Formats: sequence, structure tokens, C-alpha cells
Amino acid sequence: MANKRETHCNNQVDTFAEALATARQMQQNWLTYGVDFVNIYVEDVEGDWLETWGHDEILGNSQLDIIKEFLVSNDGVAVRVREHLGERSLFDFAVNLDEVWRISETDDRLSAVRSLLAGEGNSIDTDDIRLLDLANSLVVKLTEIL
Repeated sequence: MANKRETHCNNQVDTFAEALATARQMQQNWLTYGVDFVNIYVEDVEGDWLETWGHDEILGNSQLDIIKEFLVSNDGVAVRVREHLGERSLFDFAVNLDEVWRISETDDRLSAVRSLLAGEGNSIDTDDIRLLDLANSLVVKLTEIL
């Protein structure tokens, strides 16, 4: 048993040693080439990769597409959500709603949707029946369509 543990520990040490050697090589390239060392590690340095970072995750998300389609539909709940949001970005709301939908607990999800509807920096008035009703209606509707 001790022999297996020692082998496992050696594998970890080897992995760490490789990572350390790679980091040292990167540091040496930085010292040698200055900021231009990035050209060694990034294929499309001059492209717009930084500006579009993460867009693939957003654009290829079918759940987000369903949420966006729902929010612009003529469904009564969607209309109420748009009226409630007013000038706030519907796309940003949809992206945040998609993230909230990954919460597994129903009560936590409802609370997160309520916070999302309330908006950033706004305290949630627990006595605001309309907000609570809208959040509940939105969760029920999205549960049906997702």
C-alpha cells in the first residue's frame, strides 16, 4: 500500500515539475522578448480575440436562445417582464436569466430571479406582491418551456 501511495506522489511531483519548467520557460521568453513574447503563445495576437472572449459560449447556447425567444414573444408573462424592465437591456437580462437557470434548488432559483427582476443596487421589497408574482410566473413559464 505504501508503494502505491509513493507512486501517486511521484506522479504529482512529476506533473508539478513539468508545470514549473513551463512557467520558467515562459518567464525566460518574457525576459528575452519583452511584451512580444505573447506572439509565441497566442496565435492571433492582433485579432479581436480579447473583445470576443466568451462570445462562443453565449452564441452557441440553445437554452439562451429559447429564453431570448420567450422574452420577445407576445406571451403575457414576457410582456409583463418587458414592461417591468423598462429601459434595461433585454439581452443582458436573458444572459443573466440563463445563468440563474443553472441553480438547481427551486427556492434559490426563485430568489435569484426576483433579485434579477429587482435590478442591481435595488433592495428587494418582500412586500411587493407584483414583483413576487412576476418572478413566480416567470419561473413557472420557463420551467414549462426549458
